[in-house]
Amino acid sequence: MNEIVLMSDPRVTAIPVVECGERLVDVRDGGSLLVDARKQDPADAFACLRVGVLNRLLMAQAMLPHGLRLLFVEGYRPPSLQREYFEEYASRLRVGHPEWSDAQIHSAASRYVSPPDIAPHSAGAAVDLTLADTSGRELDLGTRMNADPEESEGACYTHSLNITEEARSHRKLLGSVLTAAGLVNYPTEWWHWSFGDRYWALVTGEGAALYAPKEFTPHG
Repeated sequence: MNEIVLMSDPRVTAIPVVECGERLVDVRDGGSLLVDARKQDPADAFACLRVGVLNRLLMAQAMLPHGLRLLFVEGYRPPSLQREYFEEYASRLRVGHPEWSDAQIHSAASRYVSPPDIAPHSAGAAVDLTLADTSGRELDLGTRMNADPEESEGACYTHSLNITEEARSHRKLLGSVLTAAGLVNYPTEWWHWSFGDRYWALVTGEGAALYAPKEFTPHG
């Protein structure tokens, strides 16, 4: 798919979900990943992913050059928090674009925050991450993580030309190992990668998603 397909696209929402029942696990168990605490919540839900996603992250990390690590920032996100993020960004867009219809607002908001009913984070299927050295110092990937399209002038888009050669090289490296491990990128956010969700199914041609949004329960 060369075009950018947004999360709100009917082709994404039409993908069926056949929940496989795989559990959420804390990525900090075992200590193999560097984990940043900027998105930490009281229940520590942020550090959870489905087992299959975590296994693929560990595969990707093993492919990185010596001295580099994946830096995990956020995985699972409760549906209520996803809804809050989506509605807050949609409200900002309404203020900036009062001439836009509700459908235009919904589509534009999905460039940056997935609609709550299909959000990969709420299924434990998505991860926001970047590259770092072994001490945890982040590499330059062109924008801060979670920069929106307005703030970054589009540089948050994975294949943006509005970044330095060094940042482009780092994005290419990150993408090469994660793709080789079976994850797919949401092309409006260089940091967002997923496996087993509806967007992954569309990109890879799978007939159904493996993971449905779920409420967080510790060790569940």
